[in-house]
Amino acid sequence: MKLGDSLGRNRKRRKRKTGGFSGRDQSQRVGDSSSSDRDGTGGRVKGGVGLAALSGRILFGGFVVLVIGGGCAGYGLATRVFFPAPPPTGDLYEVPDVRGLGLASAEERLAGAGLELGQTDSITHPTVAAGVLLGQSPLPGQVSRPDEPVYVTMSIGPQMRSVPDVLSLDQASARVVLETGGFVVEVDSVEAEEVRGQVVGLSPPPDSMVALPAEIRLIVSTGPPSVLMPAVLGLKQAEAEILLDSLGLDVIEVEEVFRFGRDQGVVVEQEPAAASELERGSGVRLKVGRRGGAD
Repeated sequence: MKLGDSLGRNRKRRKRKTGGFSGRDQSQRVGDSSSSDRDGTGGRVKGGVGLAALSGRILFGGFVVLVIGGGCAGYGLATRVFFPAPPPTGDLYEVPDVRGLGLASAEERLAGAGLELGQTDSITHPTVAAGVLLGQSPLPGQVSRPDEPVYVTMSIGPQMRSVPDVLSLDQASARVVLETGGFVVEVDSVEAEEVRGQVVGLSPPPDSMVALPAEIRLIVSTGPPSVLMPAVLGLKQAEAEILLDSLGLDVIEVEEVFRFGRDQGVVVEQEPAAASELERGSGVRLKVGRRGGAD
């Protein structure tokens, strides 16, 4: 390859990279562009840039006004249409304490505070006398409007009930009857002729009117008083029977048995044995020596 051909190709490549113009063409383009950006006085034209900035400010201001106006309109619609504020409450008065008073005194105290007495409920109470107020609504210290009455609860006193007659019942049955009626049962015991466990006394007595809850005292028999079986061996039959009768024991059987000599006509056996503990009214069996000789 020739040196001239190589240099020619390099020049063509450099010409294509510069756009195919010579230095003169490029200077002419620069001159035309600079002349178009200047006005007749030689200064730059700023009219296009200023108009664009002014339009942007107007658009932004309109957006801000639209947002603020929409928010105010929404707030007014919500507070006046969908969620209106409640009407003013008017005057409020502090509720006084009327517990422990009667109805007349309570009404007077409420009137002095600018309030009025409302409906009255009543309940029984074991210790508070009838006619005394037990509770109120609203409670003392709270506030209320004059057109809202104060409701109260009044005691009608304890519940009264008649004592049932449980005499002659056994202790367990008498307790069930009394406790079912709202009474509180206490038990004492005493020796009595009645059988063990039978109610022989009641305090307060039957048919008495008492306030519930009332305590009822039962007197329960422990049975007849106990005695010791005496030793009657060697006594004549009549003497033995007199002794046993004086102790409250009954001779229920006398059996004659054959005996020699001095055992005739006297007690030779006894049942129960001497020193046995017996209830009054218990039966005794005796064996007495037979009089005369053998049959």
